[in-house]
Amino acid sequence: MKTTQLARFSEALAQLIPCNNISVFSAKLIDFFGALVPLDDATIVYFPYRKLPVVEYFQPLEDGSTRLDQFIQAAFLLDPYYKAGTKGKFGFFKFSDLAPEGFENSEYYRSYYGRSGYSDECGYLIGMGGNSFIHISLARTSGQASFTEERIQLLADISPVIMALCQELWGGVTNINRDEPDLRAQLHSALENFGTSLLTHRETQVINLVLHGYSTKMVAERLNISAETVKLHRKHSYAKMGIGSQAELFYLFVESLMSTTGYKGGDTLETYLKPGGH
Repeated sequence: MKTTQLARFSEALAQLIPCNNISVFSAKLIDFFGALVPLDDATIVYFPYRKLPVVEYFQPLEDGSTRLDQFIQAAFLLDPYYKAGTKGKFGFFKFSDLAPEGFENSEYYRSYYGRSGYSDECGYLIGMGGNSFIHISLARTSGQASFTEERIQLLADISPVIMALCQELWGGVTNINRDEPDLRAQLHSALENFGTSLLTHRETQVINLVLHGYSTKMVAERLNISAETVKLHRKHSYAKMGIGSQAELFYLFVESLMSTTGYKGGDTLETYLKPGGH
């Protein structure tokens, strides 16, 4: 780290250390990253034990809106960073480190990355214990240069400092109550069971992988079937669900899940597709 860069790092770090308010800390943390690398967008999301995600910091889009409403209610289940966090994969990662092959063709990618204008993303996954974790997303937007390898390495090198600071602050508010409902587990169950009231077991497997952003080739490899068989299963599944595209599949999943209150198990489509269900 060059001397001038080290000076900026030290000055920004000095602003962070005394912070004990999460909102103030989150904003200063993003300022900290901005002092080190060119940054166009940033988000900090906290995934508490058994609870739905909490957005601690975000930057509104140019029209003042945010893409996070659907994300925190349902779509986060499909996010590569979230999936890595639930598996205890913590550290600093480029988006390409975690996304499956062909993910850029998924509707999740188009809906969130297309709308946000991201051209490059990296970030931190920081474990808090008790299945809680933080995701810090740092991004460049379309038309801007990607993060250089030098800057990626710099962000990776400071991981121990970032993780220690976040664990000190958020670790103090982590309240583990093993008797409370596991809302995130309920949503995982809803995703796993999505379409089961209409589809065969194999069709359900194909649709689940398509939702997660896997390409036809990757679905075929994971299920040990041919690409043509994958396409056939997908075609039959779409017909049964009354949809015609991956975009409609994505929104059907999100809307059926968001319309469900007090989920107790089973396929959210079963109620959603009934007359008057939505």
